[in-house]
Amino acid sequence: MPASCPGRDRAMCVGIPMRIIACDGISGTATDGRREALIDLSLTGPLDPGTWVLTFLGAAREVLQEDEALKIRAALDGLGAVIAGGDLGDAFADLEATGPTLPPHLAAAKAAGKTIA
Repeated sequence: MPASCPGRDRAMCVGIPMRIIACDGISGTATDGRREALIDLSLTGPLDPGTWVLTFLGAAREVLQEDEALKIRAALDGLGAVIAGGDLGDAFADLEATGPTLPPHLAAAKAAGKTIA
């Protein structure tokens, strides 16, 4: 699912996990497994090949662990399949396995027997 910019029909802005292939200062080449792109590394600094980053509008915004990058990619692939009329599959299996959780302050309130936060 490609990242798009506002102002285009049916577009959405979304971060794409990519793996660094090569780095030259604050410029890098990365792949999402389907395409290669030149990305700006100003916010992360130079990175070693093999490093996963979350890219947004042509810039690396955050360094990711591989498992997190793969979860994001699976979620984006699932959403792309749904948009194309297909099935979500197991794109969110990690979330379905754990179920919803309350933020710590609400979990504490619930444990204390409060029914109104």
